[in-house]
Amino acid sequence: MITSDFVFASILIILIVDFVFGKWTSVLNYKWRKKPVPESVQDVYDEKEYKKFQDYSRVNFKIGLFSSVLMFILTVSMFIFDGFAFLDGFLRQYIDSEVWLALAFFAVIGMAAFILSLPFSIYDTFVIEEKFGFNKTNPKTFIFDTIKSMFVSAIIGGGLLALVILIWQATETWFWLLAWILISVFSIFMAEFYSSLIVPLFNKQTPLEAGSLRDKISEFADNAGFRLDNVFVIDGSKRSTRANAYFTGLGKKKRIVLYDTLINDFEEGEIVAVLAHEIGHFRKNHIRKSLIISTVNTGFVLFVFGLFVGQDVFSQALGVESASFHIGAIGFAVLYTPLSAITGVFMHALSRKNEREADGFATYYGYGKSLISALKKLSAKNLSNLTPHPLMVKLSYSHPPVAERIGLILKREK
Repeated sequence: MITSDFVFASILIILIVDFVFGKWTSVLNYKWRKKPVPESVQDVYDEKEYKKFQDYSRVNFKIGLFSSVLMFILTVSMFIFDGFAFLDGFLRQYIDSEVWLALAFFAVIGMAAFILSLPFSIYDTFVIEEKFGFNKTNPKTFIFDTIKSMFVSAIIGGGLLALVILIWQATETWFWLLAWILISVFSIFMAEFYSSLIVPLFNKQTPLEAGSLRDKISEFADNAGFRLDNVFVIDGSKRSTRANAYFTGLGKKKRIVLYDTLINDFEEGEIVAVLAHEIGHFRKNHIRKSLIISTVNTGFVLFVFGLFVGQDVFSQALGVESASFHIGAIGFAVLYTPLSAITGVFMHALSRKNEREADGFATYYGYGKSLISALKKLSAKNLSNLTPHPLMVKLSYSHPPVAERIGLILKREK
């Protein structure tokens, strides 16, 4: 029989092992950055820019190490000293509804985490990113972004959480299935409308103007047999100098979004190559496949969660006598970490596979050389690590290292 002491010990062990392993891999990756740069990307940085990359990675490593150690100590302290039980007991003095209790519980924890992380966020934006030439965010934009992010999270996240808890209260037996249906419908809705509903709260998106670039994009789309009506430009330069592009939406809502920094700093052939890569994701059905796999994974997580969230022993491990949804969720989040890490490795491997296929799609249509040029510029512009540790790549990289991508493109072109 599983006891609360066993569950508590398991939680602490998982927290410690996860932290130690995470820091160990971070150190490996940090040291690996000084490995010889592969020949295919030796022209990405000149001597001055390479030193800048080394300085940038060193600063980020140190601040990341400090913040993660602090958060680890505080998290472990919350478990050891029954911090979650104390918060639960305090809120129960004023709130009778389990739904409102859970919302208040997570709101307090979320606010505490936000307050603790805010100084690091400010330092990262206005000191580190400013020093290395990335930041374009002013204090007013930063404040409004923060407020809007909190508002969106509270409305969407809080509303979805409230519905999930109501389902759990109504039927514990079929909780996982009904919650899965709810979250799946919500995920599909967000995949369809995120760019038209959420993005405008933070950024302005405008249709790509008629001209040479639009003509080249249309020519490529026609050659690829792809109907592309929605190409938008997003004002990413109001916050950062980094360049990017992405594909979003399903069906008639699908659209390509290009950062204005990409358009301003890259040649038209390179931009079309990046766009061809993004269209490759759609033509290879990566978006639908990823959505299906993510949905199945969510169902599995909810099924496992539903098995024990109503068991007293898991709440008792955190100092609360009877089963409680929000206390059970805290314990589950930690206990599920090893399995989450395994599924994460699989998902990242799938993502890297998709990126290779999208590169292959662009190369097939004659944009291999332009894509190589774009990848090199993106790496230099974003001060990317050209020599990540292989273990870190397997654990957390959604894209293959740029040297690997370029090597595969060159092989396809032979």
